[in-house]
Amino acid sequence: MGARPVKRSLTLRGHRTSVSLEDEFWQAFREIAEEKSMALNVLAAEIDAGRGIETGLATAIRLYVLAYYRDRALFNG
Repeated sequence: MGARPVKRSLTLRGHRTSVSLEDEFWQAFREIAEEKSMALNVLAAEIDAGRGIETGLATAIRLYVLAYYRDRALFNG
């Protein structure tokens, strides 16, 4: 497992921002966007719009990925 976060740029509603996530989270985030037939930037903007001001974007994405796979496991389990 690659424990070091990797910084990548995203465009959220026309503004560039950088997000640092571990490779596994980037991969899962991409897979979720693909499953939802959404561009990664669109999904990131949706997550960004729903997070509280005290929650960083990287944390919000990690929590979204976790919740997505937990919900999927419960639904399929």
